[in-house]
Amino acid sequence: MKYEKYYFVYIMASRSGVLYVGFTNDIFRRVLEHKSGKISGFTQKYKCKKLVYFESDNDVYAMIEREKQIKRWRREKKISLIRKENPKWKDLYEEIKNLYV
Repeated sequence: MKYEKYYFVYIMASRSGVLYVGFTNDIFRRVLEHKSGKISGFTQKYKCKKLVYFESDNDVYAMIEREKQIKRWRREKKISLIRKENPKWKDLYEEIKNLYV
């Protein structure tokens, strides 16, 4: 059986509503890094610690393009995407954690 690697585009949010769009090949590790504040820069400064959206695909190029696309969007469109998939803005960390159990 062929092992398929997955890539993720995700959105982290702060309590004050600041949004960060990122890309990774290991969503569990990456979200833990955001939550612990290990990633210096934007997410550490604005305390973006809540995973509010993610999507995945095994096509790395498609996910890189998707990240670029979402980053170009206005804030309102990002919020609309989050609300469509996660209307209560719950932290999806537990959902991704279960992917690795």
